[in-house]
Amino acid sequence: MKKQWIARALATLLVAGLAPLALQAQSAKDDAQAAGRDTKQAAKDAGKATKKTAQNGAHKVKRGSKKVANKAANKTEQGANKVEQKTK
Repeated sequence: MKKQWIARALATLLVAGLAPLALQAQSAKDDAQAAGRDTKQAAKDAGKATKKTAQNGAHKVKRGSKKVANKAANKTEQGANKVEQKTK
């Protein structure tokens, strides 16, 4: 009776000791796959952010250029009017 108990205890310890190893190997594979998916998604998100930033940047440059050109034209007109008034 005592021998059976010892044998069962050893068998339980052996199975319990090897079970995490089997789960760990599967877990490492799942972790690697999840890391690959996360990396792929991060690359997609970075690409979308780059595209959006480039579009917004181009829009702001265009608006800024128009604003500067209009301001320069107005100042030129003001200067021309000032010169015209002085020469009369």
